[in-house]
Amino acid sequence: MNYYGLPEDGSRPYQNINADPVSGERARNWTYNEQTVSVTNIRDTFDKEAAAGKQETYNLDTSGFLFSKGSSKHKSFTTSEEIEKEYYPECIEYFKQLTGASRVVIFDHTIRRRRPGELDDHPDRRQPVSLVHVDQTVKSSIARVHRHLPADEAPELAKRRFQLINLWRPIDNPAWEWPLALCDFRSVNYDQDLVPVALVYPDREGETFGVTHNPEHRWNYVKGMTPDEFVLIKCFDSLRDGSTAFLTPHTAFEDPTTPEGAPLRSSIEIRALLFYDE
Repeated sequence: MNYYGLPEDGSRPYQNINADPVSGERARNWTYNEQTVSVTNIRDTFDKEAAAGKQETYNLDTSGFLFSKGSSKHKSFTTSEEIEKEYYPECIEYFKQLTGASRVVIFDHTIRRRRPGELDDHPDRRQPVSLVHVDQTVKSSIARVHRHLPADEAPELAKRRFQLINLWRPIDNPAWEWPLALCDFRSVNYDQDLVPVALVYPDREGETFGVTHNPEHRWNYVKGMTPDEFVLIKCFDSLRDGSTAFLTPHTAFEDPTTPEGAPLRSSIEIRALLFYDE
């Protein structure tokens, strides 16, 4: 797996969002730190707990992620207009059912289709991300509330409990190839493993967490996830009383047990703000 390697000069890590049109690379001042790790296939645990109607071993409060079964009526995933009209409402219902959130605001989505040899240089040509990361920091999570909610509502909503959670689902075919791995929050050293990384846009600056290597990290995945299965990935939780996981590092990885001839991975991830009444 590719972890973050900190800038040698001690400067703040950054990466430009716009890719070089020739190389497809994005300017950055950090390096990749490649590590070999063990990843546990929790398929049996997931199937048994899903059949029993409960997720006890891995959930948003303990591990920071939750695998679930649930199909989508929308199947094409070809245009943003259709996805927003047909798929967003389905995801909002799954979010509410599985978390108890009273309000869900989806603010974007990304489709990733692995295409060996192609440049990942455009929003329509996104490849799986083979880098251990967390999508949001505390700073960027609060900024999301103010960016995506009405100005007269955002300040009050930011005072209550809110979360940023992704809903990730394979599309077109099962995700045998380059699947998604999630790091159990209980194995993360929050104060030492996470590094804020500036994302430089032409008109603004965002921020994500880079993750440095920790041999204590416990990695998990569900082998051969189907389009009728999905996982919720917690990227931020404003509740910080020690009762719940704050976030979940995650990454795509090259699975050495991928069946020969498996179809290339395709997936969609929905990013949402979840708000609670308390």
